[in-house]
Amino acid sequence: MDMYDKLNELYDKRRRVEMGGGDERQQKQRDKGKLTARERIDLLLDDDTFVELQPFMEHRFDEPGMEKGSAPGEGVVTGYGDVNGRRIFLFAQDFTVYGGALGEMHARKIANVMDLAVKNKCPFIGLNDSGGARIQEGVLSLDGYGNVFYRNAIYSGVIPQISVILGPCAGGAVYSPAITDFVFMVEKTSQMFITGPKVIETVTGEKISSEELGGASIHSSVSGNCHFTGTSEEEVLQEVRRLLSYLPQHQGEEAPRESYENKDEFLYDLLDSVPADPSRPYDVRHMIKQTVDEGSFMEVQKDFAKNAVIGFARIGGRPAGLIANQPKVMAGGLDINSSDKIARFIRFCDSFRIPLITFEDVTGFLPGVQQEHGGIIRHGAKILYAYSEATVPKITVITRKAYGGAYVALNSKSIGADIVYAWPNAEIAVMGPHGAANVIFAREIQDSDDPEAVRAEKIELYREKFANPYIAAANGMVDDVIDPRETRMKLMQSLRMLEVKSEQRPEKRHGNIPL
Repeated sequence: MDMYDKLNELYDKRRRVEMGGGDERQQKQRDKGKLTARERIDLLLDDDTFVELQPFMEHRFDEPGMEKGSAPGEGVVTGYGDVNGRRIFLFAQDFTVYGGALGEMHARKIANVMDLAVKNKCPFIGLNDSGGARIQEGVLSLDGYGNVFYRNAIYSGVIPQISVILGPCAGGAVYSPAITDFVFMVEKTSQMFITGPKVIETVTGEKISSEELGGASIHSSVSGNCHFTGTSEEEVLQEVRRLLSYLPQHQGEEAPRESYENKDEFLYDLLDSVPADPSRPYDVRHMIKQTVDEGSFMEVQKDFAKNAVIGFARIGGRPAGLIANQPKVMAGGLDINSSDKIARFIRFCDSFRIPLITFEDVTGFLPGVQQEHGGIIRHGAKILYAYSEATVPKITVITRKAYGGAYVALNSKSIGADIVYAWPNAEIAVMGPHGAANVIFAREIQDSDDPEAVRAEKIELYREKFANPYIAAANGMVDDVIDPRETRMKLMQSLRMLEVKSEQRPEKRHGNIPL
């Protein structure tokens, strides 16, 4: 056999690997509205940049249905390439080969490329489309999952990790995405669940469809397991590319800046976006979009815990993580879900040197038996812990209300804020004027001939004397009271001032966040 014969053999083997489960199975994949593993890679990466790794790896079993060579590529494509000119590493599970099920060598391929991603300080993307563990390989499949989970955890905060769910992911297949930083799902074709509908019906008698149990809408709005959704795989993969543009390659560098068009930084229309009346609701996203660079706001978990808004944006070309109360939902109050949502986002930004900007308009933590019994104390403490722990630049803008423990929790000066601005209409107090007046002036209201008139008078008195930003400013808890129209300009100044901020914490193994 001469060299040309050897080359023909090489290309034949490579072609077989690239065909995955074959034409028929690939067509079935497309009939479900899904793309093949390699088509997904082509959509995610810049043109002609993909380099495949370990295409010829094979399992070492010869059981029925597991004959040698029966799983081309071991059901997963791994390698590296570029997104917007920046290197990333990835895997893409191939559902046409054993339903993308994970076995020993499948897992080893993923673990190997994860190790390379960390050695080269590059983000890691997982394109998940898997029925779970490869049952034929038994406990070796479980060991393989463990090797992947371990790396997800150990590399957390070292490089960004993103999971894209592109099909039914069950059992162990969902734990790796749960550990990663962000999860994307496609509406109608992506599902995640620990136990599928048939098992649930057998065990509990509950009947439910795969979509109702673990579809994109459920995980993006109810469970909070999903951060971004899209109507098609093409849309979702484009959003992954967009997200990467806000993130650094690794924890040792800053997120990339972009040029922006100089414009009048005085926000003439901002006063119309936020009603002066503290009881009137508004959509905080309008205010955010006016304040940040045009078109730069990318909201995270927009359908989950809607009383809080989080996301990435640029201000003067500098990336930042934004946290805001949403007054049009629960009056912007904090509950269990919004506490989890905010705290994890803070910790991600702090891991990757992304400055934090907080827009505060909060009535407090949500009262109620369900919240108390559900652990609002523990969940709310996560926000306090996350802000206190973070050493990135931290800026707060109090736009209207900042009451009680929620004021403290949302990046107050006392827990480490670098800069706190307040608008002149801001109310910073232990509680709202209505509640405070009822407590402080209870006797006077009760003994008066016209309790309602006296109550109204005392509410205004409290608002004037105590619930204003100047008392907090006089005591150093607010750095400046600003014209709302100067907000963008002040944020740009603060981000420039804080760009070389350095802050140390006591030496320790790690803290113990109230999980």
